[in-house]
Amino acid sequence: MKQKQISSLFGALCLLLACIVVGLPTLHAESEGVPQRSDIEDQYKWKVEDIYPNLDAWESDFAYLTDNLPRLEAFQGHLAESPEMLLHCLSLSDSLDIIIGNLYVYAFLKLDEDNRRSEFQELGGRAATINSNLGTAQSFIQPEILEMDKAKLDGFLEANKDLAVYSFLLEDLMRQKAHILSTEEEAILAAASAISRAPQRVFTMIDDADHKLGTIVDSNGEKIELTRGRYYKILEGTDRDLRRQANDTVQNSWKQYLNTLSATLGASLDKDYFYAKTRKYNSCLESALDGDAIPPSVVHNLVDAVNANLAPLHKLISLRKKMLGYDTLYTYDLSVPFLPESEKEYTYEEAKETVLKGLKPMGEQYLKDFEKGLGSGWIDVFETEGKGSGGYCWGTYTSHPYILLNFNNKLEDLFTLAHEMGHALNAYYANQREPYVYHNQTLFTAEVASTTNEAVLMKYMLANAKDKNEKIVLLDYYIRQIRGTFFTQVMFTEFELAIHERIESGGAVSADYFRNTYREIMQKYYGPDLVIGPDNDMSGMKIGHFYRQYYVFKYATGYATAQMISQKILEGDKAGLDAFMNFMATGTSKYPMDILVDAGVDLNSPEAVERTIALFGKLVDELEKLLLEG
Repeated sequence: MKQKQISSLFGALCLLLACIVVGLPTLHAESEGVPQRSDIEDQYKWKVEDIYPNLDAWESDFAYLTDNLPRLEAFQGHLAESPEMLLHCLSLSDSLDIIIGNLYVYAFLKLDEDNRRSEFQELGGRAATINSNLGTAQSFIQPEILEMDKAKLDGFLEANKDLAVYSFLLEDLMRQKAHILSTEEEAILAAASAISRAPQRVFTMIDDADHKLGTIVDSNGEKIELTRGRYYKILEGTDRDLRRQANDTVQNSWKQYLNTLSATLGASLDKDYFYAKTRKYNSCLESALDGDAIPPSVVHNLVDAVNANLAPLHKLISLRKKMLGYDTLYTYDLSVPFLPESEKEYTYEEAKETVLKGLKPMGEQYLKDFEKGLGSGWIDVFETEGKGSGGYCWGTYTSHPYILLNFNNKLEDLFTLAHEMGHALNAYYANQREPYVYHNQTLFTAEVASTTNEAVLMKYMLANAKDKNEKIVLLDYYIRQIRGTFFTQVMFTEFELAIHERIESGGAVSADYFRNTYREIMQKYYGPDLVIGPDNDMSGMKIGHFYRQYYVFKYATGYATAQMISQKILEGDKAGLDAFMNFMATGTSKYPMDILVDAGVDLNSPEAVERTIALFGKLVDELEKLLLEG
C-alpha cells in the first residue's frame, strides 16, 4: 500500500495564506482582546458535527477501530495464497483507514477551533497514537506484496476482476520495490511514526499555543495586543514607525525560542535524512519526490530558471523604494500597498458575491457546487482566540470538505475564499468519482485547483476595474501574489535544498547557520535595494512547511500550471475547461505529472514556469507605467 497521509490537506496549508490579514476589526477595536469563539454566529462556523454529532460517536468509532485492528493479523503471511486473500486484506485496510481519517480530522479540527483546549489536545494525541498503531498493523502488507513476483501479481489481477481497483496502486508499489523494507523493518518504522512527528508538533505548539507576539503602542498611545492578523494588517499600513515597532517586537518575541526552533528544525532534518537513508535513497529530495514519481530535475530546473530571471523581482523592489520615497527599504516595507487609500474593504457577504461573479467562466455545475459549499457548514470564517492561524482546507473521504479562514474584510481575504474553495471542490469531486484508495490529491497537484480559481477571478476583476487607481490596487495585489506564491516559494525551496544538503554531507546546523543561509538567499532574490534587518533572518526557522520536506516548491509549479489552465478557460476553450473538470475529479489514480499533462501542462517543459516569470515582468512594467503617469 502507499504510505498513508492521514493529515494530508486537500490543498494543504498555503504559506501565502498563513500570512494573510486576519482578525475582526469590524467587531472589536484593535486595542481590545481577541474575540472568543462564543462571540461568532453559528452561520460563520464549520459544522464538525457532520463528521461526528458528539464525542460519544467519536469514542464509538475509536473503540471499533481498537477492536478491529487485530483482524489484520489474520492476513499476515497469507497474502500470496490467493487473489481473494489479497483483496480482502486491502479492503479491510481501506475500511479502517476511513475510520482513522474521521477520528483524526475531527480531533484536529476541534483543536484548531481553540488550540488551548487540553481535551482536544488529548483527543488529537489519541488519534495520532491509534493511527500509529494502525500503521504498525498494516506494515506487513507492502513487504508481502513485494515478495511476490510481478507475474504472480499479474495473474492475481487477471483471476479476480475485483482486484482491478488496486491495479495502479500495485504497479506503483512494484516501481518503488527497492525502497520498501522487510516486514519487521516496516513495522519498526510504522511504530516510530508518532515519534517522527514530534519536531513538527513541538513547533506547532510553540507557534499556535505558547508564542505571544507582544504588545505595541500606536501614535495615539493606545496599546495593541499583536496577533498574526493585526501584525500583517500593520505591515500593510501607512504608519512606518508602527510597522517598524511591530516588526521589531515580533522578531524579538521569537528570540526566546531561537535555540529551540533551531534544535527542532535540525531534528526534523535528521528525521528526513534517516528515512531517506533507511529507504536507500540518494538524497532527501529523491526520497520526498519518489512517491509521486517526480524527477528531482523538476525542482532543480525550477530553482535554476528563477535564479536566471531575478531582474523583474529586483525591478519591483527598486520601484517600491522609489514610489515610497525611502532612502532605505526594509523588509517591513514590502507589504505596503502602492495606493492604500484606494483599497476597498469587502464584507464576507460581498466577497462571496464577487467570487461567484468572477468564476462564471468555470461553468454552471462548478458554480452550483461552489454555492453549496458556501452555505453548508464547510467554512469557519473569523479569527478567534486560540484558533489555528492562516487558512487551509481539510476533510475525509466520507465528509464534506472543511475550510479554515481568518477573514478580515480585505482583498486578499476575498482571494483566500476563492483559493480554499478550489481545494474544497477538488476534494469534493474526487471523493465522488474515485474509490477510497485514490481519493486524495497529491501535494504536487493540490495547488492547481485553488490557484486556477484565483487566476480566473483576478482576470475578471482587472477587466472590470472602474478606474486607474482600482487597476493599480489589483495589479499590486496580483504582483504580490506571484511574489508570494511563486518567487518566495522557490526561494524557500532553495533554502530547503541548502539545509538538507548540509545534513546529507555530514555538516552541522545551528541557529547561526540557519540565519546566515536564509539571509544570503533572501538577499540574492530581493536584490541590493532591500535591507534585511538584524533579526529578520530568523524566518527560515519559523515556517511550518519546512517540517514537511520539499513541499513548498509545489506552490510554484502549481501556480505556473494554473496560469496556463486559466488562460485556456478564459479564452472559452471548451476542451480546456473539460480537461480542468476532469482534473478536478482525479485523485491519485495516475501519476501527478501525467494528470497535469491530461490537464494541458507538461512540467518536464519549462514553458509554464517561463510564462509565469514573463507574466510577472509584464505586470511590473504595467504597474510602473500607471504609477509614473502622474
